[in-house]
Amino acid sequence: MALRPYLKANCVEAGCDEAGRGCLAGAVYAAAVILPRDFHHAGLKDSKLLSAKKRYELRTVIEREAVAWATGFVAPEEIDRIHILKASFLAMHRAVEQLETLPEHLLIDGNRFIPYPGIPHTTVVKGDGLYQSVAAASILAKTYRDDYMSRLAEVYPAYQWAKNKGYPTPAHREAIRKYGPTPFHRKSFTLLPPQQLSIAFPDC
Repeated sequence: MALRPYLKANCVEAGCDEAGRGCLAGAVYAAAVILPRDFHHAGLKDSKLLSAKKRYELRTVIEREAVAWATGFVAPEEIDRIHILKASFLAMHRAVEQLETLPEHLLIDGNRFIPYPGIPHTTVVKGDGLYQSVAAASILAKTYRDDYMSRLAEVYPAYQWAKNKGYPTPAHREAIRKYGPTPFHRKSFTLLPPQQLSIAFPDC
C-alpha cells in the first residue's frame, strides 16, 4: 500500500516519530519532517520494515528533498526524571522547535501526545506505515539514534550496543549482569528481570 502524502491538504504539515523508547540504555531520539507536497519515493516505508542500508540511503534522500527536517533527543538521566513517555514527547518537541519552517499541523505517530504550543496535532496509530512524513521521521530518528549508540559502543564494547542499539537482548542483559550498568543505562527501567526462584519440594 502506498503511503499517503499528508493528512491535512491545505497546511504545512510535519510528521513526527521517535526511536529508542523501549531501550535499556541511551537517549530517546525523535525527528520532525516536512516533505514537499509532491514528494514521492517508492522505497519509503516505516523504518522497522527497512534494512539498515536502505534506511541510510533514504536518510540522504529525505535530508536532500525535505522542506525542513530536524532531530531532538532526551538523555538517559532526564528520562529517569520525567518517565520515558514524557521524554518521547519532549524529544519530538525539541525536533519541532528546530525546524527552519514553522509547521501548521503536526502528524504524530502513536495514540498520545503532549500538545506543542501553538500548533495543532493529530495522533495516528502506526502512522509511520500510513503517511510519508511520519515514515521519513521514523527513518531519521532511527538512524540518528543508531549513530549515537554506535559511538557509545566504542566506549562500552562489552554491551554490544553496535548490534543491539541498547535494546534488551539476552547478550545486553548478560553484560549488565556481569559488569553492572553504565552511566548511559536508564536506571528507572528494569535492567535485569527478577531472578526466578528455585523451590525444592521434599519427597512425598
